[in-house]
Amino acid sequence: MARTASLSGFPEWLPEERLVELHVLDTLRRTFELHGFSSIETRAVETVGQLLRKGEIDKEVYGLSRLQDDEGADAPSHKADPHALALHFDLTVPFARYVVENAGYLAFPFRRYQIQKVWRGERPQEGRAREFTQADIDIVGDGELPFRYDVEIALVIAEALSALPIPDFLLRVNNRKLAEGFYTGIGLADTAGVLRSIDKLEKIGPAKVAELLKTELGATEEQAQAALKLAAIRTGDTSFVQQVRALGVDNELLEEGLNELEQVIAAAVQRAPRKVVADLSIARGLDYYTGTVVETVLVGHEQLGSICSGGRYDALASKGNRKFPGVGLSIGVTRLVSRILSQDLAKATRSVPTAVLVALNSDDSWGAAQDVAAQLRARGIATEVAAKAEKFGKQIKFADRRGIPFVWFTDDDGKHQVKDIRTGEQLDADPATWAPAAEDLHARVLKA
Repeated sequence: MARTASLSGFPEWLPEERLVELHVLDTLRRTFELHGFSSIETRAVETVGQLLRKGEIDKEVYGLSRLQDDEGADAPSHKADPHALALHFDLTVPFARYVVENAGYLAFPFRRYQIQKVWRGERPQEGRAREFTQADIDIVGDGELPFRYDVEIALVIAEALSALPIPDFLLRVNNRKLAEGFYTGIGLADTAGVLRSIDKLEKIGPAKVAELLKTELGATEEQAQAALKLAAIRTGDTSFVQQVRALGVDNELLEEGLNELEQVIAAAVQRAPRKVVADLSIARGLDYYTGTVVETVLVGHEQLGSICSGGRYDALASKGNRKFPGVGLSIGVTRLVSRILSQDLAKATRSVPTAVLVALNSDDSWGAAQDVAAQLRARGIATEVAAKAEKFGKQIKFADRRGIPFVWFTDDDGKHQVKDIRTGEQLDADPATWAPAAEDLHARVLKA
């Protein structure tokens, strides 16, 4: 189980916990690369002006400045200076800048994955840290990006999450065109405002959302109820199309969104059954989303919040008249790992990478022990050499405390034996040929 960090919001893992995190990261990386996504890394800092392009998130941004400024200078105001530096709070905004700056060197559609730390100044709680790791995938086009990539990205994420040691999950998918077309069709002009209100549905409930729509956006009771009826539609297949049309709203943008969402869900029913649902309450309050929007929850752990979210953005990145539309999803790795550890959902089979400890007969045998270790390491077997020639019982206890499963002995005549300290079995062995069973070669992470 994860420890409480001494500095709130900045988690640190014990070695066996870090093995779980590395397993998650390696699994995601492997899945993304199997689908042709290239790895990039962007700098940790952006200008304040660049970061604030995403919306009103300035309260969450950590500004960056030297502890010792020029003598007599006023304290810097990051909010007032768009050129001041700040730590990035997600990976999407830095990626948009990266695409614009490197467009001449990239082949489009550009498929990228990015796994990095981000920083966000919010109140720490389980699932919310101030320093955390995200794993993002995006596909970006030059001028246009076929909708088929929206379908593909949802399927890639479903495959990646399915490979992790986590409970069942659901990708809840909606389409901003569908929602905005519907709101326009019922006479609500401030569609962005309606989306922000609907985005609060799970936090404050339908009655309070209806009140927000009426008091802040001037909606009538009928309009508010119509918006809530749309948000209540949730299906595991394409039957949502008929349910939306039954509400009797006619709008061209609504039809376009319905068609796009139908394609995503139809593909998911075939290729990721029971992993994706159409959920018309999903709004994603950020204004730059223009089509598909996704939030993902762990079944039975919904209070944790979304573990993966994102969607389609057609105008986040641009260079003059040149636009780079994209679609992407972001997995909250630290949020996932925190829940895995706190709920004992998965554990490492041992706490260290080491498979073998080479014991010492005497201090003079250290060189020979290093030769044995080198032979084992050359064949991919993680090996340590004991530091001191203590009694064999103490060396075995040391291996046990470290979580090392095998101890290697060499007697004065050069005869080698290896002991499995879990079972007590001890056998003759040759360092040039011996290998542990496949399941013992590396520390593994097993789902509970």
